[in-house]
Amino acid sequence: MFSLLTSLMSISTNILATPVKAAFVYVTPIGDHGWTYAHHNGVIHLKKVLGDDVIITEVENVPEDSDSERVITSLARKNDIVFTTSFGYMNPTANVAKRYPNVKFEHATGYMREDNVSVYSARFYEGRHVIGKIAGRMTKNNVIGYIASFPIPEVIRGINSAYLAAKSVNPDVTMKIVWVYTWYDPGKEADAANALIAQGADILMQHTDSTAPMTVAEEKGIHAFGQASDMREWGMNAQLTGIIDDWGPYYLDRVQAVKDGTWESVDVFDGVKQGMVKFAPMNQNMPIDVKNEAMKAIIDLSMGTIHPFTGPINKQDGSPWLAEGETPPNYPDLLTMDFYVEGIDSKYPN
Repeated sequence: MFSLLTSLMSISTNILATPVKAAFVYVTPIGDHGWTYAHHNGVIHLKKVLGDDVIITEVENVPEDSDSERVITSLARKNDIVFTTSFGYMNPTANVAKRYPNVKFEHATGYMREDNVSVYSARFYEGRHVIGKIAGRMTKNNVIGYIASFPIPEVIRGINSAYLAAKSVNPDVTMKIVWVYTWYDPGKEADAANALIAQGADILMQHTDSTAPMTVAEEKGIHAFGQASDMREWGMNAQLTGIIDDWGPYYLDRVQAVKDGTWESVDVFDGVKQGMVKFAPMNQNMPIDVKNEAMKAIIDLSMGTIHPFTGPINKQDGSPWLAEGETPPNYPDLLTMDFYVEGIDSKYPN
């Protein structure tokens, strides 16, 4: 009997009897579209399922500078788990985690893990593979425009994946890239969109957060793809589809683990197969063969039968990266990607 009581007491101490306090730090306003909006939707799912078992705090529009460490520190003092949802929060998160070893931290798109810090990201490059195929088929000028935020591995992976997919269905395709060095600035994003159109781009991709590129595409009568969420409200004719980030199941799993006392540091990199990367509805005006090809790619990704980076692939300078039929041999090869693939004629950013 004593042994049974001891076991029950041990279990009860590992389960939080009070609600889990979870905080989320966002780099842009929540708004109604894009990256932060997708994370907020994940939080809505978390709250819907756990109800009164979770107390949520969201702090939006936090710059990726010294101010973020102050915000994260403030949240660590009051919460059981803190989610920091942008690459630039990586070092501040690690710094705060060392000072608060009893608090759990989750950092999105980074790679610095500690006993109390997990990292998580999605295989967005799988989504770029699908839209790359669509763009390669749909472009009339053979020019795809790409509005890029910061030259971090996540963004480079997306550019390379989209280009390779477009090239696989259209050998004549080229890609023009404009770096705006911001996650969210409608003015800069609109200027970039117009600059790419002036260079002949008739399809736009973006790794930025506002709907400005979609609005420009709609006004100019060209096509574009939604980023992180469905943006067709801003481009009913322009949007061909959109990559949708679904964080809800992950957030639920991690907060539940805190409540159950089972949380541990992990490194998660999920994609189409796990449902973390999804797609907005295909444009009804898309030719059926293009749509079918895109849907097949989505199915193949979900079954794990294709990989967007399958050799032969050379780096931009012509040096070999992957041999015929080879895929990246390990996770770090993708995690630290810092080169353009062969065929992209834009200068690699410093």
